[in-house]
Amino acid sequence: MSLELAVTMLFAAVLLTLLALYSLLRLVLNSPAARMKQRLSRMAARGAGSSADGVTSELLRKTTPGEEYIFHLPLMDGVKKRVEHSGIPVTPFRFVIISVVAACAGLMAGILLSGRMPVALLGLLLCGVIPYACLGQCKRRRQSRFDHQLPDALTMVSRSLRAGNSLSGALEMLSLEMPEPTGGLFKRACEQQRLGMRITDSLEKLLGSIDSLDLHYFVTIIRITSETGGNLAEILDKLATTITSRALIRRQVRVYSAQGRLSGYLLAVLPVVVFAALYTLNPDYMKLFLTEQSCQYTLLAALLAQCAGFLMIKKIVTIRI
Repeated sequence: MSLELAVTMLFAAVLLTLLALYSLLRLVLNSPAARMKQRLSRMAARGAGSSADGVTSELLRKTTPGEEYIFHLPLMDGVKKRVEHSGIPVTPFRFVIISVVAACAGLMAGILLSGRMPVALLGLLLCGVIPYACLGQCKRRRQSRFDHQLPDALTMVSRSLRAGNSLSGALEMLSLEMPEPTGGLFKRACEQQRLGMRITDSLEKLLGSIDSLDLHYFVTIIRITSETGGNLAEILDKLATTITSRALIRRQVRVYSAQGRLSGYLLAVLPVVVFAALYTLNPDYMKLFLTEQSCQYTLLAALLAQCAGFLMIKKIVTIRI
């Protein structure tokens, strides 16, 4: 079997799979149960005066058969957790579809531009990784904003408690005054508490929505003080001071390790730039690395060594506080 026939069969198989998934999705969306759910969702949206509209829409949501199948695939637990932590308005099922479409687009681009299977597989890999890289960037950005807002949120709760408000009232004021993502997270906790859930349990459910060690401390403090008592306002003030000090130390460490991180980036990029420059100046000399089998193995070993060195430098300069 020739390479062109194998590539054509692979492309046809991927295209048919995508068409089948699209047909299944359209069939589910046009079903009577789906139309009924859409009507209920619109009714819940019109009743926006209720404070539990977000929780109501979440309760009305029904998992489709396509989502059920995707959720049982390996590694889907990690994908669902990363999507939840990133805060982007997309379901894990749609994110998987976007990743598959991006990978197929990379495969098609590699086939059309070069006609070689290794280049097509490289395009498939790179385009398939791009959505996960964007997801990780959104997750880090959201976590950074939350960590920056949490000390002010704790101070606001502490002052509200000193003014005589209850913990539920303080958290409700926090959900109204703080921007995203802090305001949205605590708004969800308040809505769940209005539906009958204990405030400690609703706060613990927030731990699955964002990866924050400081939020773990806050939830632990709330649970302990609710069971044993204590001056919650004073404890929250001390926690806010501790978080602020840790953030200051973290920024100082980042400044001190900037030289090491820059060295790692330069050492990783410099060989690629030199190879591209030499290939542009003297292509006949550098083409040997792409045609000879021994030179290809040497180039692959150099690439693996560069990746290993970059990961080692990144491990050294990454200091957890």
